[in-house]
Amino acid sequence: MLFRKLTVIFAAFILLAACNAPEDETPILEIISAIEYGWENGDGAPFREHFLDFEGARYVESGGQNEGLDDLVTNHVEPEKDALEYLELDFSDIEVHFEGSFAWAVADTAVKGKVRSSGREFDRTGRQTFLFRYVDGAWKVVHTHSSSRDRR
Repeated sequence: MLFRKLTVIFAAFILLAACNAPEDETPILEIISAIEYGWENGDGAPFREHFLDFEGARYVESGGQNEGLDDLVTNHVEPEKDALEYLELDFSDIEVHFEGSFAWAVADTAVKGKVRSSGREFDRTGRQTFLFRYVDGAWKVVHTHSSSRDRR
């Protein structure tokens, strides 16, 4: 009987903690800014700090996907610093929404760059979605999806 009561109390505590995630946009906007920096500089550190590394994670970009955090960082983010002469990324008009321990943000994106090997330049605009979960007292990115096309 005591075990059952303790189990119920513990479950209620976990549920209450999950529902008490702060609805302050500042940490989420700071994470998005760090991600922008990481992309522009080919730096995987902001991704490793702010993304939740879990089995089944997927990060989608214009029809392609990376499976898991390590795939995203080692096969996409970091190689771009050598493959691109420059990369400029801008997330703007960011909207953040909260539902308990879950949050999402949508943003306009603008991305410009130059491919080192071919000299080809690109200038694209689109939309970005970030999904977050409040884990151990911090917001963590659990999924991203971006889509862009040539600027008109």
